[in-house]
Amino acid sequence: MEDKLSIRVNIADRYYPLRIDRNDEERIRLAAKLINEKVLQYKQRYSDKDVQDFLAMATLQYVIKLLELENRHDVDPFIEMVRDLNEQLDNVLAERTDKVL
Repeated sequence: MEDKLSIRVNIADRYYPLRIDRNDEERIRLAAKLINEKVLQYKQRYSDKDVQDFLAMATLQYVIKLLELENRHDVDPFIEMVRDLNEQLDNVLAERTDKVL
């Protein structure tokens, strides 16, 4: 049995029908709410623009945040540093073992 749900999400005064997993509903509705709040902020600040401009700016702002978060969680540089340290430790231990023998 599929656990799908049909919902309508309002973004910038337009409704979008979606078929989603039930456990994603809260996250999707929160995302729409955050987008609408950001669009409203831009509407209040810039009266000479249209909704498309506000949506574009909100999207840009959220994607910038997403990229910042992804960079914070990039562990590849740390893994490489640990490998380098491990190699250095192996070398030191090998040198000491050679001196003892």
